[in-house]
Amino acid sequence: MDLRRLNDLLRRVPSWCVYLCGLAPAVWLFWLALNGELGPDPVKALEHRYGEFALQFCIASLAVTPLRRYLGLNLLKHRRALGLLCFAYAGIHLLVWLILDVQSPAQILADLAKRPYVTVGMAAFVLLIPLAATSNQASIRALGPIWRRLHRLSYPAALLAALHYVLLAKGFQLEPLLYLSGIAVLLLTRIRLPQFRRRARYISGE
Repeated sequence: MDLRRLNDLLRRVPSWCVYLCGLAPAVWLFWLALNGELGPDPVKALEHRYGEFALQFCIASLAVTPLRRYLGLNLLKHRRALGLLCFAYAGIHLLVWLILDVQSPAQILADLAKRPYVTVGMAAFVLLIPLAATSNQASIRALGPIWRRLHRLSYPAALLAALHYVLLAKGFQLEPLLYLSGIAVLLLTRIRLPQFRRRARYISGE
């Protein structure tokens, strides 16, 4: 299948299908937890899995631009869905921690103050809130050019989310570092060197 045909096929995929397929694992994991199939500590397992899915959808949404720029693969139609799925899983991850794990408001405040990985993770989620709230056509029209600058908050949010995973891991673990490295690489691809800018202006006739 050539790239043009693949891009045409991707554009034909309805957004509701992306949302449905993206949220299906959340329901399945909760079902497994209810049936005791996530090990001896199902709450911790749910927290971990939901957090990982949030990072994976974060990486997927960040990858849309470099995939289009360097490989010609066009997933722009589904970037909003990928970003909102990231927010959804981050929210579920947070709710599992708040309601099923910690449960005590006093303990939640204590963890925010004393545990760096909790503070960093909460900061990442707070940065995602305005992005999710403005991920609609009405906000794009209302905010105009400010909308694009606002959505650059996804960059520090992604780094903080990956750092949250690294800090959460006990001892040296490769997986959290791979997530952090992957996000860092995807963000670095957005930096355009001066020679590439000059070339882009030359091609566009500026």
